[in-house]
Amino acid sequence: MKSSEHELLLPPVEEENICLPLSINAVSKYWNVDLPLSEAVEIAKKYPNVNGSILIEGIEIAERHGLGSSILHSSISELKKIIDMGIPPIVILPGLHDIIQHASIISGYDDGEKTIIHYIPQQHNEDQFQIGVIPEKKFDSLWEEDGRLMIILAPLDILSEIKIGNKKLDKSNRLCFVSERLNIQRKSDEAIQSLKKAIEIDNKNSTAFALLGGILNEQNSPECIKYYEKSIAINDRCYLAYRGLGNYYLKNKQYDKAEQYYTKAIEINPTRFGPIHKNRGLARLEQKKTIEAKQDFENYLKYTPNAKDKQSILQALREF
Repeated sequence: MKSSEHELLLPPVEEENICLPLSINAVSKYWNVDLPLSEAVEIAKKYPNVNGSILIEGIEIAERHGLGSSILHSSISELKKIIDMGIPPIVILPGLHDIIQHASIISGYDDGEKTIIHYIPQQHNEDQFQIGVIPEKKFDSLWEEDGRLMIILAPLDILSEIKIGNKKLDKSNRLCFVSERLNIQRKSDEAIQSLKKAIEIDNKNSTAFALLGGILNEQNSPECIKYYEKSIAINDRCYLAYRGLGNYYLKNKQYDKAEQYYTKAIEINPTRFGPIHKNRGLARLEQKKTIEAKQDFENYLKYTPNAKDKQSILQALREF
């Protein structure tokens, strides 16, 4: 199924559901496993007001239909090994506009051009993630923001041949995805326990620390600070941890600290999440930094073109 030495051909797929993300569906079809959309639609009824994807639901559907999975913190060299085994890996990358992150299939690489090749479904609108070919260094920089997470879906016999990663750490990463589902289901206590177990298994899992910080932040618990800081100590490019600290300090009216952490996140990736610019603008406005706040609100609209509060922000800008 190769079109060139290091590129895999995946089937075109358009069908997706919050419980059957396009990435899971496309990789399953690559292995000639057709996952029933009806099954995902039925599961999705449990999540009536959820936007985005619940990856663990899609992974579990694939597993029920004969595929195995492994979730790793990986590297560029390991990514290439997986592709050369004929396996298209799924990676977690930064989002765009008001989407914080997304799952993308890597279908190949070109060592001569030093590029990474992404699977692209049929394009319908500009908001879809039409990345295509991206320079390897740029890809790695983006991938690093979420701990270089990689999901492998493959038949069990092929999965057993993979010699990279660690089964123990795989369990820690899986618990992170399980915790996200539990939190969506408003089972925050269970989600916290899931993440503490993930950390117990792997105390270098920056994703687990950031997610745990996020849940505690939702509860406005100052405990979130130490978990965010631990995540950053492990991965100093953990965008979500810096953003989370900014959110915590903004809520608690510590505007100078909120601005400090929002700025660190923006320095890592200014285009990843448009609303962070609005939040920093609010923190700056409270500190009477009017010129800087105005620039932030303008960037918010630039990076979030479909913002629901666009008109009110434009009105505020006119009044500066």
